[in-house]
Formats: sequence, structure tokens, C-alpha cells
Amino acid sequence: MVSGEIRKLENKWVADNGWPKFLDWLELKGVRGWNGQRINFSFPIVAIVGENGSGKSTIIQAAACAYQNDKRVWFPSEFFPETAWDNLQDVRLDYGYKQGKDRFSGSFRKPSTRWLGGPERPKRPVEYIDLSRLQPVGTRVGYSRIAKNKHQEASAKAFDTDQVSRLSQIMGRNYDNARMALTDIDAVREIPVLTKEGKPYSGYHQGSGETTIAELLRAELPKNGLVLIDEIESSLHPRAQRRLIRDLAEAARVLECQIILTTHSPYVLEELPLQARIYILESGPQKQTVSGVSPLFAMTKMDDEPHPDCELYVEDERAKVWLSEMLSRDLPDAYVRCSIVPYGAANLGVALGQMVKSNRFTRPTLVFLDGDQAPAEGCLVLPGNDAPERVVFQKLKQDGWRNLWTRVGRDISDVADACSKAMLIQDHHEWLRSAANTLRLGSDVLWHAMCCEWVEGTQRKDRKSIVDEIETLLQAAQNP
Repeated sequence: MVSGEIRKLENKWVADNGWPKFLDWLELKGVRGWNGQRINFSFPIVAIVGENGSGKSTIIQAAACAYQNDKRVWFPSEFFPETAWDNLQDVRLDYGYKQGKDRFSGSFRKPSTRWLGGPERPKRPVEYIDLSRLQPVGTRVGYSRIAKNKHQEASAKAFDTDQVSRLSQIMGRNYDNARMALTDIDAVREIPVLTKEGKPYSGYHQGSGETTIAELLRAELPKNGLVLIDEIESSLHPRAQRRLIRDLAEAARVLECQIILTTHSPYVLEELPLQARIYILESGPQKQTVSGVSPLFAMTKMDDEPHPDCELYVEDERAKVWLSEMLSRDLPDAYVRCSIVPYGAANLGVALGQMVKSNRFTRPTLVFLDGDQAPAEGCLVLPGNDAPERVVFQKLKQDGWRNLWTRVGRDISDVADACSKAMLIQDHHEWLRSAANTLRLGSDVLWHAMCCEWVEGTQRKDRKSIVDEIETLLQAAQNP
């Protein structure tokens, strides 16, 4: 379910009404395994996901260098230093950006020993929030000296009412007030102080999530600026992660700022639309970035649990249920040997198909596109030459809805009426929700019943090409 904040942000973005400054893309070459791949940013908030060491932090560090910033200027040499173990030569960081209605490009280059290209950068406010915020206050350099000596609060910068409200909303508890305090011992090192139910407590006694959010909210998001946040979910429970993304969505819409973040969290990904999710695919030394990844696909690619004999990738949960029912009918003994994973947007399926064609998966894999997609190398197409919802609904309507009414426990006339009326809706993605609501059923319950009836009412030849490919793959996996 898309939140209201994300929906408002999407509407403004689609209307092309705002964001006069925007980082469109980056290309990285010769650093940390990147070899000229382009990373496109297609939404005001973008989450970059991938395994540790895949290059997520490298992307936001390169983004920080793309602009001149009055508050703080970053240079590639800070993020990508020459060391006794790292010889950086023939390195390029290219970027494309929008200024008003015009688009430009720029680059940093390190052909040998010196970085070139800094003076030509455009100006834009940049806020880079790195992992240093995750270190507990008491363990930070210089902070233990404050705690060990008698001290008093010398000054403080209070959070405004809006910041306190945001803090309370994200953390799910009411705070009276909050401030960043300085002591009479150290005039530089700030300490977050929160007050709840009339009792103040400092960063030395706060939960790490409280300190993380307090310090994150202290950073004022700049209007039309670029905000970069590394591992945004760290120290936060799932509800707080969701609330934080919704809070940032509102800020991105109101301030017309651009936010690029890295994450390993499915809860963060679930809050964002498909075009706002970028996954770094790695196969040996090669990297590839794809947008539109599903949370389940991302988590499956990053986990290390045992997997069945083969992996089957489909576009979404509806395609997964449909394919599962085909397997259950035609290959029941092989059903448990397959892992069916929704990947998200069709363009990601095409990219995965290229990986299949190049034998870049470590285990036997098939990639399926919905029937309304054009054929692509390395991919199979699901039956019917149309979207799964259209194929299933139309076949069942042709067959008088078969025994769907008995499966869902509703009157036959009610089922026929609800499903037929749903098919009048232009967007086929809404058919299932409309029919399920009318019948007072869960959408997943109705769809599973419809897929069962579709399989019952079709012949194996209608599914033969799909089932035979899976059977062949399983045989190859059993006899490598």
C-alpha cells in the first residue's frame, strides 16, 4: 500500500512541476569495481540496495562530489584516496544534472596522480550524512572526557515545533522537546538532549535509534538541495523506518530536494515506488544497476540461506501464484524444488534474462515475463499473450466462472456480477481488488481461487512450453 506522502510526491513529480536542480545520473570508472556503468536517478527519493561491498556508498560519495556547496565542499580525494594498497589511475566520475529546464554534464578525472575537474562543478546545497552518526555518543572521540568530568550545559540549539513533531511521529512516542547542547567543557561536541514526560535525558542514555533520528533531524534539509544518507535504516525498528521514509517524502515534495540513500531494508523499499529502487547486480567482476526491484527479490539476492534446486523469477505476486498453481497441477513432485521470486518491474526481468543468457547465475534459473511484454533474450513469456489478470479473468468469464463461487463460498450470481463489473475498469491491475471488495474477500484469496480454476479449465498444452522448460531445468540440476 503506497502511503499518502509518497502518492503526493509521485503526483508532483509526474506533473513535472518542481525540482529545478536535479542529479540525473552518474558514471563511475576505475574505482571500487565500477567500470563505466551508469546509475540513473528517476525519482526525488532513490534507494540503492545491494550486498556489502557492492558499491552503494561509492555512489553517494561520488554524488557528493558533483556539486560546489557553500556549507561544505567534498572532493574525490577524500573518498577515494591513494594508499600503499590502492593505486588509482585512469579514474573517471562523470555526472549529468538539470539546472532549470536545461541539462548539462561534468566530470572528475584522475589520469595519473592528480584529480582534475573540480572548478567546473555547478553550485547546489548538499547534505551528506554518513555512518559516523551511528556511533554511540559515549564512544565518540572526546565525548568520554565530558562524561568523566563535572560539567554544565553552556548553550543549546532547540528543535523547533515541527522538528519535535517529526521526531515523535517517526519514533512513535511523544517528546516534550529536544535540543542539541554544548557543555562548558567542550564548545564543539554537541549532545542530543530529549525530554519525555517532563524528564530530560541525553545521548549518553538514549537508545541508538533516538540519537540517530535526533541527529538526522538536526540536519536541516536544504531547499532544492541534494541529501545523501548512508544505511538509513540502521538502529531503527521497521515502523520507524517506514515513518522516516514518509517524513522524507514530505520534505522532498515541500522543499523540492533530491534524496539518495543506501539500504538493506525491505521496509524502506516497500515504501518507495518501483522507479525509486535501484539494485546493484553483481556477477563475478561485473556490476549492473537495475531499477524496479521488488523487496523480496532484493532480500533473496542478499541472503545466504539454502535454496531449492532452481530459481524462477516472475514479475509480481500475482504471477507467482499463477505459476505456482501450474506447477502444483503439472509437476507436483517438483513443486518444492523450485523457489519462485517476484522481481518487480519488467525492465529488471529483461536484465535478469541477459544474465541467464550469459550463464551468470550460480544456480539453475529461469526468468518469466508477463504475456503483455515483448519477448526478450534469456526470458520465457507466461501463457496467454496478455497480463495474467486479463488472461485469467477472460478465460473464467468465457467458461461461466466455472466453480469459482464454491471455492470462495459466495453465491454464483454475486461472483459473476462482481467479476464482470470489475472487468469494465480500464486498468486491469484494479480488477482483482474491485471484485474482491465487492465479494468481501481478500484479494489474495480470490486470486488464488481464480488461478486454481484457470488451471482446472485449461489443457496441459496451454502450459506445456512453460512446464517443459521448468522440468528440463530441474533434470539438469539433478544430473549436472
